[in-house]
Amino acid sequence: MKFSIKKNIITFLILVLFSSCNNPNKQVEDNIKMYTTTWDEIINNGNLDYFNVDSFDKDIIIHMSPENVVGIEAVKSFYNNYLTGFSEIEFTMKSVFGQGDKLVKHWNFKGKHTGDFFGIPATGNSVDLNGTTLVKMKNGKIAEEQDFMDNMLFMTQLGLMSSPNNLSIIEKLYSDFATGDIPAIGKVMDSKIIWNEAENFPLADGNPYIGFDAILEGVFGRIGAEWEYWNLVDLNYNTMDNNKILVTGRYQAKYKKNGEIINLQMAHLWSLKNEKVIEFQQFADTKAIADAMNK
Repeated sequence: MKFSIKKNIITFLILVLFSSCNNPNKQVEDNIKMYTTTWDEIINNGNLDYFNVDSFDKDIIIHMSPENVVGIEAVKSFYNNYLTGFSEIEFTMKSVFGQGDKLVKHWNFKGKHTGDFFGIPATGNSVDLNGTTLVKMKNGKIAEEQDFMDNMLFMTQLGLMSSPNNLSIIEKLYSDFATGDIPAIGKVMDSKIIWNEAENFPLADGNPYIGFDAILEGVFGRIGAEWEYWNLVDLNYNTMDNNKILVTGRYQAKYKKNGEIINLQMAHLWSLKNEKVIEFQQFADTKAIADAMNK
């Protein structure tokens, strides 16, 4: 009887021990702990020493297009571009969960592009990206990864592609000009906007106007005081590279002092960053305007 009880206890302890060693939940928990620590050290702390055989399978694969990145040294070199290309890095794993040897990571990456990034010179732009990574673990090590994120948004935030919203922003801007909605116009202007009137234009004496208050006083205020009306008509909008919009059209205006009317070509070049206007350049027939004002 005693032997039977002792035997049963030993059998129970073996089963418990065996069960704990093969607990799938514990395996996932261990993988997540190791995985999150590794990438936190690498990205947030810049600790490249974590690219080693204790953390990564020697044949680690980062799935990319058109060619995968394979091997610890190649992966280390690949991610070093982020550490040299960006400062003020903040990498956050919003959630990590898994099943078996597979993990899914939802992440956010913030940083300022202040260095060379895969051959792209520093733009000074800040990025704020969300993405998802599919991960395969092997014997407690990172064996495969594949990232999914909005690459177009990434390129746009870097300033390498124009934002698809730029056109609608500028179109609305002209609509707000037409209705005299000054607060709405101010909302899309960067606090340090640089505004230049065409050379020899009467209002160019304040070039460059810095900030919306300066524009409001030196440009809009003077137009309202000196001209009976100032309309922009026949507008054509042209989306350009590097977050620029070119608008062509005509000025139709009447000068208060002598009643002279102008009807002449103009072009406006707008530069945007993060969907705010950072720069404006006017092109116009300044002689025709000066002639009308001096008659």
